[in-house]
Amino acid sequence: MYHIDKTALDQAVHDNIAAALLEDIGSGDITGQLIADDVYSEANLMIRESAILCGQQWVNEVFRQIDQSVKIEWLVAEGDWIDEDTVLCNIYGPARSILSGERSALNFLQLLTGIATRSHGYASMVRDTGAKLLDTRKTLPGLRLAQKYAVTCGGCHSHRTGLYDAFLIKENHITACGGIAKAIHAARLTGIKVPVEIEVEDLYELKQALDSDADIIMLDNFTLDDLYTAVNLNNGRAILEASGGVNEKTLSDIARTGVDYISLGTLTKDIKAADLSMRLSL
Repeated sequence: MYHIDKTALDQAVHDNIAAALLEDIGSGDITGQLIADDVYSEANLMIRESAILCGQQWVNEVFRQIDQSVKIEWLVAEGDWIDEDTVLCNIYGPARSILSGERSALNFLQLLTGIATRSHGYASMVRDTGAKLLDTRKTLPGLRLAQKYAVTCGGCHSHRTGLYDAFLIKENHITACGGIAKAIHAARLTGIKVPVEIEVEDLYELKQALDSDADIIMLDNFTLDDLYTAVNLNNGRAILEASGGVNEKTLSDIARTGVDYISLGTLTKDIKAADLSMRLSL
């Protein structure tokens, strides 16, 4: 639905890692100081479960910021399905630098791989339908672009990035604006050339949104019967997005109603991190 800007993503990767290293290393790795600075080593990073690999750029950036003499040899590609007990990469360089970056590198890789793997699982459930799955703004503070990237890596799609790149007029906005028609009209008057999306809670509100020429209509917590009715009433006039009450049990049935998009907060929250480990040898 929306594309993640590569320049913005590159900057986010840099900033994510700078913040993580400041948090973890702070004024210096005092345990790492126990290792002589001329001790060189090799480390291998392994995954303990099957997953979609995601987060190589963040791992690379950890060691770029810590010590550019550290070299990483990736043995698998970003976005690949990886079997359990697979070695993902070999890392070469000063032992002190490798160990200082270990935790931050693994933290990002395990989180993003977990998100990509969950997204892959959900995407596979609707593969035989026309529906596309979208993420939401329910992300960890400071990691939105990272998490949205992982969603796309797993085969789902990115919704708007934030409050600045698309209108999403929700229940409280509608109340504050004085109604659905007034809210959509106010969005058009801004002259901002982005899609106008509005949330509706029943078929009556759907008709108001259609009459007001909304570009995208979010059908919030509609029953399956009402979703089928909404698709028929819409008849291709607007893009329809189902939201609310979406889980592994309901997803396939919702996708088969004919909606264009389904948004799921679960793609980026309540994530189980992938099981990774690193072993160092001299």
